[in-house]
Amino acid sequence: MGPPAAEPVGLQLARTAKAVSRAFDEALGEVGGTLPTWLILMSLKASRHGAQRDIAAAIGVEGPTLTHHLNRLEDQGLVRRSRDPDNRRAHRVALTEAGDAAFGRMLGAVQSFDRRLRSGLTKPQLTELERALAALRGAVGS
Repeated sequence: MGPPAAEPVGLQLARTAKAVSRAFDEALGEVGGTLPTWLILMSLKASRHGAQRDIAAAIGVEGPTLTHHLNRLEDQGLVRRSRDPDNRRAHRVALTEAGDAAFGRMLGAVQSFDRRLRSGLTKPQLTELERALAALRGAVGS
């Protein structure tokens, strides 16, 4: 049995995702950010609750992983944590002024990166790409 006649779609997608992910990380890094930092700050900007467990669910990580990232962000002065007054075992997370400024820098980098990706595609191609990605997610049950 020889190799497949055409490169499998999953492999093409994995290679593309890796290249885009690396470039996205570089874009965030140019403004002092990382993907975990961006996801956490974006989650805090997008919601009002700030419960640590809700943030973990929103960005798709386990509680201990989020705690590790929050420790770093708190040390950098980007977030502050406090006990939830209604449940002393739970923590609430809030952006600081420095965190809000970091979010703004990263937002600019994210928007610029998105424009860069979209610049090579026409509107119909973007629409078809969105459809194709949704179909691939559906094929793997996500």
